[in-house]
Amino acid sequence: MAATIKDIAKLAGVSTATVSRVLANKSAFFSEATATKVHAAATELGYQKNTAAAELVTRHSNVIAAVVNSTKTNFASQIIEGIQAEAHQHELNVIILYAGDADSAQQRRALMTVIERPVMGILLLSVDLAPENLTLLQGSQVPYCFLSISFDGERLPYITSDDWQVGYQATQALIKQGHRRIGLAGVDRDFHTGRQRVLGYTQALQDAGITPKAEWIQLGNYSYDAGQAAMQAYGAQTELTAIVGASDMAAIGVMNQARDLGLLVPADLSIVAIDGTELCSLVQPQLTSVSQNFYEMGIAGVQQLRSIETLPQKITPIKLVNRQSVRMLSPE
Repeated sequence: MAATIKDIAKLAGVSTATVSRVLANKSAFFSEATATKVHAAATELGYQKNTAAAELVTRHSNVIAAVVNSTKTNFASQIIEGIQAEAHQHELNVIILYAGDADSAQQRRALMTVIERPVMGILLLSVDLAPENLTLLQGSQVPYCFLSISFDGERLPYITSDDWQVGYQATQALIKQGHRRIGLAGVDRDFHTGRQRVLGYTQALQDAGITPKAEWIQLGNYSYDAGQAAMQAYGAQTELTAIVGASDMAAIGVMNQARDLGLLVPADLSIVAIDGTELCSLVQPQLTSVSQNFYEMGIAGVQQLRSIETLPQKITPIKLVNRQSVRMLSPE
């Protein structure tokens, strides 16, 4: 049987109230000698504080739940680093749960795991909840905020990049280097994020007097495989001179498949990635990217949960990072 506060009190020769104060670090109520005896007894007995039980009694929690989409991209790691860093500053703990990839049942399991215990808030990383799961979340009365995702016409709290600008700036970067036949690979048009990136891409082309062909846009789920499939669809004889990868993983899939088709990057094909994670610097050639500030999203998410005043939406900055995967074309 696990040791209790009563067991520690008996071994240390003090009251249970004193043990409780020592373990809660209420230093004004006991001497250093008493604290030493209590901690020694707790160690000898192998005592582990039951945080969950204490939270149930006080209805106060120092736990933040991060619910993560399992899409095969690497965007989440920097967000989680930001969450962890900000949580540590305020002595908060973080638990991480996976919600599948557009899987309603897995979403519900993840949410139920969280809301069945006291948590101070929930951060949902690029999770597009099914309607019934959004109702479940809102009915739980637990503070929440979505990260790296936005929504059509809904007043849900979220922190993300401007995805229209992401698509626009990635495409414009290639146009400025003389490219006019530009593809968009691996983007998901079923959700708001992907639709906004497509709109930004299309507008950048139209502003340059370019009418995109339907086949220039290859849909997918932002994964490496989606990038490969897009490049296979374009083919070795593609008319495109440049491609925007809808994520870093998709861009790498495009680049590797292009090499298998006998095309060199950037000599034959220029590529701009969307996201700008560390992957862009780990591949050869290094990928030029429109980089999102995922780390700041994580920090801002924790700040949002701790804030008394809830802000409906926050947009974090993006920037173009030039590396090695884009070359300037001579005027046609």
